[in-house]
Amino acid sequence: MTAGPAGDATDPALARFLRSLAARDASPHTRRAYATAVGAYLDWLAMRGADWRTPSRADLRAYLGVLGEGHARSSVAQRLAAIRSFHRWATRDGLAPGDPWGAIATPRLPRRLPRVLEVEQVTRLLDVIDADIDSAPDHDPDRTAVHLALALRDRAIVETAYAAGLRVSELASAELGRLDLRRGEIRVLGKGRKERIGLLGRPAREALADYLEDGRPVLLERRHGAEAPPVEVFLNHQGGPLGVRGLRYRLDRLCVRAGLPVGVSPHTLRHSFATHLLDGGADLRVVQELLGHENLATTQIYTHVSPGRLQAAYREAHPRARRDGAP
Repeated sequence: MTAGPAGDATDPALARFLRSLAARDASPHTRRAYATAVGAYLDWLAMRGADWRTPSRADLRAYLGVLGEGHARSSVAQRLAAIRSFHRWATRDGLAPGDPWGAIATPRLPRRLPRVLEVEQVTRLLDVIDADIDSAPDHDPDRTAVHLALALRDRAIVETAYAAGLRVSELASAELGRLDLRRGEIRVLGKGRKERIGLLGRPAREALADYLEDGRPVLLERRHGAEAPPVEVFLNHQGGPLGVRGLRYRLDRLCVRAGLPVGVSPHTLRHSFATHLLDGGADLRVVQELLGHENLATTQIYTHVSPGRLQAAYREAHPRARRDGAP
């Protein structure tokens, strides 16, 4: 059977695929990206007169050529990932006999090592926030209260992200009812709506306690309307939930002021959390559990960016790593 134009056999399958993504709690960004990538692919096959269920090797190789024109390698890899996800779904749902891309060699991106901050750089980031706390304007009581509340919030965000290794989406959606300062725990929903516990050291607990006592109530008073108070831990300057974009923007500003390298993001704090744990001697499987990784191989990348751990293992294991028995 040959697929017709885009409004024929392709749209219903794509719509069902996107509904399946929504059912698995894929983010709106992921659904939009997959809709674009898979939609363009199905339209191209339809224009070529090919059945998307069983495209030939020649069809797929020709489409690889189309993707390679004007697209960066990273974009090509992302689009192919979406297309293969669509074919795997179609196979599971009995709409197609298998993944036709399985026998096609596709370009792969080299796995990049994640950016990691030094401990001293994390301290510099926190020092910038401390400077904000100390420099609150004193000529306007209302402005002073808001300035201090935002600074206390920023410190709590950085301390929590670094202490628990949270993703930016997990920070934004963290709820008061899932925070236990006495036990030093915060429960978050990670990828696939899977719950895990993040652990909070003393600095993070103290920063959160200060924010919840002296910062969050000030921001809460700035809400407009009579809607129910937000359940999220971190609020914006208008008393509403601080979203992912707001978190990224705020951290970007702080990183610039701290003189940190371009490209540092909330996820950099998560990478730093994992690397510093390994440097301190934590077991890889413990780090896997704390990060919420399903596959240990995902966590193992941090063994390659942990120079302290590599050097220690080298000194202990190599017979000529030390001279005259000296460390």
